[in-house]
Formats: sequence, structure tokens, C-alpha cells
Amino acid sequence: MTTTSQDLAARGLIHQVTDEAIFELLDRGSVTAYAGFDPTADSLHVGHLLQVCTLRRLQLGGNRPIALLGGGTGMIGDPGGKATERPLLSAEEIRANVEAIERQLSRFLDFEPSAGTSRALLLDNAAWLAQQDLLGFLRDVGKHFTVNQMVAKESVRSRLERPDQGISFTEFSYMLLQAFDFARLNEAYGCTLQIGGSDQWGNITLGAELVRKRSGDHAFGLTSPLLTKADGTKFGKSEAGNERVWLDARRTSPYALYQFFLTAEDEVVGSYLRFLTFLSLEEIDALDALTHERPHERTAQRALGAAVVDLVHGTEARQRAEEASAALFGGRVASLDEATLLDVIEDVPSSTLAHSQLHAEPSLIDLLEQTGLVSSKAEARRAIEQGGASVNDQVRSGLDATVGPADLLHGRFVVLRRGKRSYHVVIAE
Repeated sequence: MTTTSQDLAARGLIHQVTDEAIFELLDRGSVTAYAGFDPTADSLHVGHLLQVCTLRRLQLGGNRPIALLGGGTGMIGDPGGKATERPLLSAEEIRANVEAIERQLSRFLDFEPSAGTSRALLLDNAAWLAQQDLLGFLRDVGKHFTVNQMVAKESVRSRLERPDQGISFTEFSYMLLQAFDFARLNEAYGCTLQIGGSDQWGNITLGAELVRKRSGDHAFGLTSPLLTKADGTKFGKSEAGNERVWLDARRTSPYALYQFFLTAEDEVVGSYLRFLTFLSLEEIDALDALTHERPHERTAQRALGAAVVDLVHGTEARQRAEEASAALFGGRVASLDEATLLDVIEDVPSSTLAHSQLHAEPSLIDLLEQTGLVSSKAEARRAIEQGGASVNDQVRSGLDATVGPADLLHGRFVVLRRGKRSYHVVIAE
């Protein structure tokens, strides 16, 4: 049987480790490990999913996972991976985000007493950070580290190298707060391992050092590679027009989540399968082979999308996402009965249009732009000229094409498509 450490290694989840002795302990199922999630929004996003899945893998191996929400550190903001200062949220916003993420994490980890010694814990560091006085913190935590050590950390150094941005003392202190989290979890719960992305290495090692200095325990740090796209950009990155893909169905529908992974590049689909799903390594190897032999079939991408949606939203949502995708991309939208069409389009982006506006027969160019399927009228014209715009699965090739009442499906819906995979439903009211 594959051990926990063998599974982590085979999936490529080990990037850095402070001491390889942790692997034997993980294989015994005797480790309490934590990962931190700052509540900067009311949902986790796909960039967080790797660490959530890793916590679950540790729990399946008999270890006890702790999901630590940063109700306290969220008031400060982690400088890691950011070129500029993070906007500060109010205490009320952070509390609301913490509550939302707490509900979300229960889908992934077993918090029930029946889990026994591997029962997951869900904690909020505001419980101790909000009560910590400044003088006590400087005496009990700050004295253990030099400014030289802190400045040498990559997350700080990269900001100091940009004189136009710099770093505030607020964010500079973040690593001490995270280190204090590790020490607090060690003292209260026997936690000896922190996991995180490779960009957290400096913070993690600082925390392990503080544990050793305060309690004498041997603490460990383990990082995984960052989840990146084929071009190297980081998942979850919201700057420069990169939209986050959320785990909350209200922000990113199950259908949109499925489509996101269905479009994954061949170069990265194998690593996504290993990082974000619980498919066996044998299954993933077989999917790798199909990607190499018959890439046009996108078998691995479909398996990836199905597995992630199943994990995040459940079997029913996954089945609906698959059915919607099959109907949309099979050119069968216009032939569906109303009940089935409602199921198919529920997870597709939509907007409303007054019947009076539709009776005026707006141009397809205008509708493509208004629905966001294109960014400009010029782009809409190019799409139409190239045969890349359709109404209810019927290609419209004339620049004078309009959309009117005759195009309504079941008297209510018009399904617009741009290219092969970008859909939008106009609902007449």
C-alpha cells in the first residue's frame, strides 16, 4: 500500500522540507499539521485548493489536520507574492469571510468526532492574536528574531528591492504573527508541521524556529509547488485582469468551474490531476497517456473537471455541469425541452433583456458586446466575419445580423455563443 509520504512524492507535492524525518512520522499517522488561509474574501479560490487537498491527504493517512483561518492576520495582510500593499478589510468584513470559509471547508475535511484522533480542527487565529498585547508580543516573540533575518526573507526582500513600493511595518510584522500562530498551535494542540505553498517558505521556517526556541519541540515545514498555469502565472492571482476562480458556487458556478479545467493546457493537466484530485496514480498515468496519444479528445481535461466539481460541489452538480457541457458543445441547445434547457443554462452566464428591446431586433454586434462575449464592437465584427458567432447554435455570418422574438427558445431564451466555448444566455422579461 502506498504510504502518505510516497503519495505526496509521487504527486509532486513536495517542494521543500525542513527535515525529511517528518515523512516517517506522517506515515505513522501521528502528526498534527496545519495550513493557514487568510479570509480576504468570503470564499476560497482554486489557488487554495492544493493545500486543502493536501490537508485531506494527511487526514486520510491518519494525521490530524488543522485549517487555520486568519481572522487576526487578515487584519494585517501577507506581503508574500504581492508587489503592492494589500487593502485592509474591516473587522466586520473579516468576520463574515471567516464564517463563510468555515462552512466551505467542511466539504473537504472530516470535523466529526467519529474521525477519532485524526478529527480535523477549524481554528481562527483572532482567538489569540486579538488578545495579545503589544509589549508582551515584542518580548515573547520579537526578541527571538533579528531584523537581518526578516529582511533576508524573499517576501520582504522582493518588496525592498522596489523603492517605488517598499513595505509597511504592518506587513513587515506579518511573518512574526504567522510564526506565533505555529508556536501557539504547538503549545495548545501539539502541532509540529506547517504546510503551504513554496512562497511561504520563509514564514514557515521562521515559525518552526520559534517553536523550537519556545518549547524545544522539533517542528517541521513542508511546502508544495505553487499551482500555476502553463504560462507560469499563479492561480488565484487577481491582478492584471486575471479573474479568480472561486470555490463558492455563487461566485463561480459548477459549470464555469468545470469549463475552467476543461480548457486546461495539455502541459499542466497531469499535474492538476495529481494536485487537485483523489484519482489514483494509475488512473492519472493512463490519462497522461491519452493526452499524449489523442490530445484532441481532451479526456484528461474532462476527468479533471469532473473530479474537481465532484469534490467541491458534489455529484449532482458535477452531473449537471457535464450535461450542460455536452448539450452546449454538441449543438443541441435548440432541440432541448424547456425543463432540460433550464438545467443546462443554469450554470451559464446570463443577463436579462426587456421584451420591448428584443422586439426592436438589436444587432448581434451590439448584443455580443453588451453580454461581454466580446470586448468591443470591432471584436464582434471579426467574430461574425470569421464564422465565430452563433445564435441558438446557428452561425450568423452577416454583419447586419439581428436578434429578435423569432429567436426566442420557449418564448424566453436566446443562447449566444462566441467561438467554441464562450456562451451567454439572454433571458427576455
